[in-house]
Formats: sequence, C-alpha cells, structure tokens
Amino acid sequence: MNEVIYFDKSECLREKTFNPLFLNQLISQAEGLLKGSNENDKYFLYGALGNLYRINGQPKKAINCLTYCLNHAVEERNPTREIISLIRLGEALKYDSNHKKALDHFDKALEICDANKIDEYLDFVLQHKGKCLMELAMLNEAEECFQQALKLRKLKGNRSLIDSTEQAIELVREMQS
Repeated sequence: MNEVIYFDKSECLREKTFNPLFLNQLISQAEGLLKGSNENDKYFLYGALGNLYRINGQPKKAINCLTYCLNHAVEERNPTREIISLIRLGEALKYDSNHKKALDHFDKALEICDANKIDEYLDFVLQHKGKCLMELAMLNEAEECFQQALKLRKLKGNRSLIDSTEQAIELVREMQS
C-alpha cells in the first residue's frame, strides 16, 4: 500500500495515489469482504474502506464508512477505537472541505486521549489537526501542533513518523515566509 501512496506537498501533504487502478481493486476486494463479515471485521473493513475512499477522492463514501466506525466504537465504549475513528473521520471531513467539523473531531480525540490517559495516538491527533490548520492558513497554530507531535514522535523513536512531522514543519515554515 505504501508503494502507491504519497503525500502531496502542493496540497498541504494530503495523501494521494500513484496508482488509482490498484486503489480501486483494493476497494472492490474490501467491499466484497464486507458481505457476511462479523461486527469486528466490519469495523476493520469500514475503517480501511474509509481511508481508501478518502485517498481515492470519494470523501462522502469515506465519511459514511468512518461514521459507522465511530458509532461502533462509541457503542462498545472503546476509547482507543473512538480516538482512531475520530482521527480518520476528521481527515475525511477535511478532504470534503469541512475543516471546522474536522477540527471538532480532532479536538474531541484530544479530549478522549486526555480523559482516558491514552498517549499512544496523541501524536497522530496533533499531526492531523496541524495539517487541517495548515490548510486553513492558521500557520502558527499548525506549527505548534507539529512541534508537539514531533516531541512525542521523538520519544517513540519511529523514524518515518519523525520524518513525516519534520516534513510538515518544513512546509508550514515555507508557507509562513
């Protein structure tokens, strides 16, 4: 999957694909697996489909899938899944040009992280919130989110996450000048 996805610098690091045909094949396979799947599998498949639809330029379909995931996570009272679903749904809303609602979802994810002492996804929430703020030209706020995400990612020691945040900081600074 990573071989066909890239971050488009000209669009505030939105995920795009080099290979829409491959992406459409993945979508067809996932849609086929949905039929007859159990609830846990449906949560996973709708999450994957939501991301694929978003990258494929179908944000409305992404929003439908990811809303299912969020509702499922809330029903089962699973704060970790709720955080993940809020991040994914926030991204889909951003791709659908609904930045305010996306920011509301990222803020809700931050609240849940704080309330439940879940730090594992905090850097992801901050990174995605920063990218949303960057698209709104709220560049100082975006950089602040990226700097917080970078600190957390350095603690994790994951080089690809660190690189991704450093790329975002570099882009936001270019936009500021």
